[in-house]
Amino acid sequence: MSFFVTSTGSKTANLGGLRGADQICQKLASAVGLGDKSWHAYLSAERDPDNGNKPTDARSRIGTGPWSNAKGVVVAKSLDELHARKGDVDVFLDERGQRVPGNWPDSPKPNAHDILTGSTADGRVMAGKTCNDWTSAASDQQAQVGHSDGLGPGGNSSGRYASWNSSHENGSCGDTAPRGGAGRIYCFAAK
Repeated sequence: MSFFVTSTGSKTANLGGLRGADQICQKLASAVGLGDKSWHAYLSAERDPDNGNKPTDARSRIGTGPWSNAKGVVVAKSLDELHARKGDVDVFLDERGQRVPGNWPDSPKPNAHDILTGSTADGRVMAGKTCNDWTSAASDQQAQVGHSDGLGPGGNSSGRYASWNSSHENGSCGDTAPRGGAGRIYCFAAK
């Protein structure tokens, strides 16, 4: 396994910055016996302290692929393939191999398919949509999210609803739940 959606989330988008988010990925990977890999959160930042306070794109944090999920299914073979694909409930699984609740038929509730990214569809930073680089729980800020299941309301799989990494903005950095989220993130083993 070299990719997963976190099985747990955060009530707010204050994840402790990119470093804190990476630690979340590392902890969950360790819990399933994969702590020997270097795990990175798929998050963009406008001012990354580890990059001279310059922007960092999510796509630059995760290696070049290929990546597979907990069931051994290939998520993507390359960065280009990853950013061209759609969300999929049977591929975008958590670290235990479980589906993420979403808009698919008979999904358990509550919906948790809005995954924090702060990114455009090609994996670049989306200005103003990173919750102050994952350090803010302010109610007047928002984060860009993607749909892990690739589905919008009523199972709509067209247009932006299909995007696993850039479907819409969430309600606020102070509460990740109202529009179908649970403060979850994507984690990749960087190679």
